Amino acid sequence: MLLARVVGNVVSTVKDESHRGRKLLIVEFIGLDKKPYGARQIAFDAADAGVGDVVLVNVDGGATLMILEDKKAVADWTVCGVVDHYCVAGEKIPV
Repeated sequence: MLLARVVGNVVSTVKDESHRGRKLLIVEFIGLDKKPYGARQIAFDAADAGVGDVVLVNVDGGATLMILEDKKAVADWTVCGVVDHYCVAGEKIPV
């Protein structure tokens, strides 16, 4: 899992059948110091996250396939939790 900040939504008028009704988010990965890596990905939302939230992104495609309930879907990234705060070297870092 990686930390990321939600920076946008994806709107699509045509989707694969397995993606229909699923919310897609644009996430930008961040380090433990909250600085962005610059890398962005599109992830399925399983945590009801919104723009500006710091989230945990599962990078294992198996989790996404379970959420989609489709073993043939092509997907890897899933937002699986919204982060309230985290600790680095004993220091609590609010998001």
